[in-house]
Amino acid sequence: MAKRFYKYFPWLFAIGDSLIIILSLVFSKVILNSFFNGNLNTEVYQVGFILFWVLITLIRKDYKLGRTTDYSFTLYRLFQSMLWYVAIISLIWVLFQNHTLSRQFLFIYLNILCLLLSCYRVAAHIALKQYRAIGGNYRNAVIIGKGGTSNKLAHMFRFRKDLGINFLGYFDDSFNCIETHGKLEDFYKKASGMDLDLIYVNDSLRTDSIKEIVNFADDHCIKVKIIPSENLQLEKHLSFSKYGDFFVINVNEIPLDNSYNRFAKRSFDVIFSSLIIIFILSWLIPLVGILIKLESKGPIFFVQERNGENNRVFRCLKFRSMRPNEYADVLQARRNDPRVTRFGAFLRKTSLDEMPQFINVLFGEMAIVGPRPHPVPLNQKYVQIIKKYNTRHKIKPGITGLAQVKGYRGEIEQPYQIRSRVRLDYFYIQNWTLWLDISIVMKTIHELIFNRDNAY
Repeated sequence: MAKRFYKYFPWLFAIGDSLIIILSLVFSKVILNSFFNGNLNTEVYQVGFILFWVLITLIRKDYKLGRTTDYSFTLYRLFQSMLWYVAIISLIWVLFQNHTLSRQFLFIYLNILCLLLSCYRVAAHIALKQYRAIGGNYRNAVIIGKGGTSNKLAHMFRFRKDLGINFLGYFDDSFNCIETHGKLEDFYKKASGMDLDLIYVNDSLRTDSIKEIVNFADDHCIKVKIIPSENLQLEKHLSFSKYGDFFVINVNEIPLDNSYNRFAKRSFDVIFSSLIIIFILSWLIPLVGILIKLESKGPIFFVQERNGENNRVFRCLKFRSMRPNEYADVLQARRNDPRVTRFGAFLRKTSLDEMPQFINVLFGEMAIVGPRPHPVPLNQKYVQIIKKYNTRHKIKPGITGLAQVKGYRGEIEQPYQIRSRVRLDYFYIQNWTLWLDISIVMKTIHELIFNRDNAY
């Protein structure tokens, strides 16, 4: 049923966004006038900036802060809306470039707006969760079919008040307890007086019973959700595929199977790697190449075959940090390894030896963030002894990854180290978001500056 909350919340949400836009325009004008000697009058554009953003927000329904979504998803939706907004504002700038708008203003304004809106959206999400936790914006729900995963779901509703699900009890033909309102036939008699919004159905019920419940719910504008059995609770989000009128559950689908997610990740990779190649590698490769050649004979780059996405082999690039040797593919670098040159030790300590892999990223063989690729012989060894090892190859390998920022980098001395890497890589693959990639990149920079213990 419709709740009064969502009649007013979208407009309150849009008003908050509008205030943020005004604040961003004021800050941008002050910065431009103070530091760049600009003299910009933004009032003429203020209404347009607010109107465009409110339209984008309402059309994309950014105000729908899901009961089960986290803050990273809220920021991800903001990022998508910002892309639309930037496109529109850029078009305005092109049309009025001979007048008062400037590149400096647009750059300052959009960066301030992104920062302030990120803080505002997360604050709104937190406030809404707190509001739901004290009993506001709730949804009435019942569970049909007690036992198994139904009990776990009911416990979740009682424990997580911030979800805003008011659990009213069960209907079940076999169980009879204080929370059970009756059998399935009693549900149809009592439902109309319970002001229901959600019906959760245990999938152990007979197919004809589930169909009857769905038909009843459709007639009364109540949403129905199926509770998967224990063997489908596989630490991942389930999705569905439709073949004509037939639906199947995609048991092992991952976020990056979604085309929009793949596009977002690839766009991030291309932009980031292009900037690194243009502004850093363009001068770093000649400089490092000369220093490598001065110390030892051999090529500038160390090219090694490694397993990538779907186990496809690719040629991974690194600055050569060792003297040429026949054990490079099978023997990992150790502390005080005699094969490592003096300048190579510096490259490895600072992780500069990994920099050419941004070229692999631009060519689509790697990603900025992902499971670290291993040499083919080591890969063949680990796949025999580590459970779910090959799940690492569902996506492109990365220059950095979740395992690396959690401390699992460098030489693998104990079996638990590779097992921990695989578990963290598996978690990353199942829970990928663009915001997770950005946070891992930021943590990697922190690790490179403050934690060099395992780099050798």
